[in-house]
Amino acid sequence: MVSRKVVVSNPTGLHLRPAGLFCKTAVEFRCSVKFRTNKGESNAKSVLSVLGACVKCGDELEIICDGEDEKQALETMVALVESGLGE
Repeated sequence: MVSRKVVVSNPTGLHLRPAGLFCKTAVEFRCSVKFRTNKGESNAKSVLSVLGACVKCGDELEIICDGEDEKQALETMVALVESGLGE
């Protein structure tokens, strides 16, 4: 298991479009991809779980990957958040 903290920088947080991109990217990996906020843990492969986390700009996410391609998944997910999730 590997994890890293990252701050959401896009102004709208994880609303529908960035949440969809976040989930689409997470689903590409075989390992489990989750994230933790101060509100709890969510499944990054479920758009409903991501939207339910109500992540806003400035919130810190701890992205947690566990499985055979965990390192690549973590690097990709962190880079996606740091890039602004397509916004």
